[in-house]
Amino acid sequence: MADLSAKRVAIVVDDYFEQPEFTGPRDALTEAGIVVDVISTGGGQIHGLNHVEVGETFDSDMTLDEAQPDTYDAVIFPGGAVNADALRVNKKAQAWVRQFLEEGKPVAAICHAPWLLASAGVLQGKTLTSWPTIQDDLTNAGATWVDEEVHVDGNLITSRQPDDVPAFSREIISALSAQ
Repeated sequence: MADLSAKRVAIVVDDYFEQPEFTGPRDALTEAGIVVDVISTGGGQIHGLNHVEVGETFDSDMTLDEAQPDTYDAVIFPGGAVNADALRVNKKAQAWVRQFLEEGKPVAAICHAPWLLASAGVLQGKTLTSWPTIQDDLTNAGATWVDEEVHVDGNLITSRQPDDVPAFSREIISALSAQ
């Protein structure tokens, strides 16, 4: 197994992300000894949602403009419709997805976050899962959609919902261990 303490992961969010899809992977990776940076589009404080209820407030470590993708071994995109809708049109977030996939680094997206993958134009020929209501968007972008708690296609790791976070986190850690 690789020395996970040498690994650094970015969690990229906009405001109003699905809180368990943020805290679950963050906590699992931190517990495994992995350094996790929270990168937000606007910096400062960011807000979680528990489905439609307002969740907690968190501090981001830096903005997407300040962060350098080359310093990370993987990137995670939590879901939540509001967060994912904002990220999918963010050109820097799209560029991160393309760069990580091209370099063979893990890209992990859960729930509505695969919308970003569709907007980044990287889904042709990929198989993935997501929140069921966006499966048409993903298949229209060239992907094959499957209903599984977690699906791994090369360096792309996807899951459907908060209940899938343990399996999602496990696959992220596994991918980092294999590097």
